[in-house]
Amino acid sequence: MARPARPEDLYTLHGSPTLQDPVLLIHLTGWIDAGLCAREATETILGQIAPVTVAEFETEWLLDHRARRPTMHIVEGVNVGLDWPEITLVSGRDATGNDVLVLHGAEPDHNWRSFCDAVVSLSQRFGVRRVIGLGSYPASSPHTRPSRLSVTAATPDLASLGFTPATLDVPAGMQAALEMAHHAAGIESVGLWAQVPHYISGAHYPAASLALIDGLVGAAGVVLDSSQLAADALATRNRLDDLVDDDSSNRDMLAALEKQYDDLVEAEAEMATSDDLTDELEAFLRSQNDTDD
Repeated sequence: MARPARPEDLYTLHGSPTLQDPVLLIHLTGWIDAGLCAREATETILGQIAPVTVAEFETEWLLDHRARRPTMHIVEGVNVGLDWPEITLVSGRDATGNDVLVLHGAEPDHNWRSFCDAVVSLSQRFGVRRVIGLGSYPASSPHTRPSRLSVTAATPDLASLGFTPATLDVPAGMQAALEMAHHAAGIESVGLWAQVPHYISGAHYPAASLALIDGLVGAAGVVLDSSQLAADALATRNRLDDLVDDDSSNRDMLAALEKQYDDLVEAEAEMATSDDLTDELEAFLRSQNDTDD
């Protein structure tokens, strides 16, 4: 498929709101999203920010409609219309009045570089200060512990936001391409990934969605109401507890995962303490050098 000549050929602009240092949140369906947790987090965000459509992307250039077919609505044998897959950029505000942009819809099949150029051009147009991608993946974690967040970023500083860094080679999704494209354009970009217990990764797991929503506070200063997700997470945990209690092998598996989780948290806490001491020592040595001068 031919590449569009200009980034703006890929979208239709519906408005040009005046935004104050907005954050761009991204979730595109079609890549890794265990338990559809990132989708649920995105729906929670959209339900609270009173979204207004800013731009719609020309999916004829971006999507393979044999892979992402439109939905046909049939009423008593009559085809009353088609719903085509969309990619949309909306704007809104969080609970404290911070401006937020959300890019959501289907992950493109074609013209990835052109799509990245188009999204970056919109980020520059609206003065985006940081980009946050949302995702979730299966992990060896127990449902009896909080869902942990892993982070990806283009710089060590952003990769140490207080979440779990990772070292591995994996196939990349559009979110990773956008992360690097924004970094190249001088815009901070981070991917937040919620860990979902591998034994429940094919089912609804609101605890991971809750972790993503709450993680946005530290990652971007975005504040949203997560009380409903917290209630849903508690109800899900109670159901899982009942299922595990009914089988001794499940209880053994859970105990092993809990020990692994707790050992990792303890090791990270010790490392953080060691880093704090190192920082204090370096600060002390600098102060001594200043005194000697």
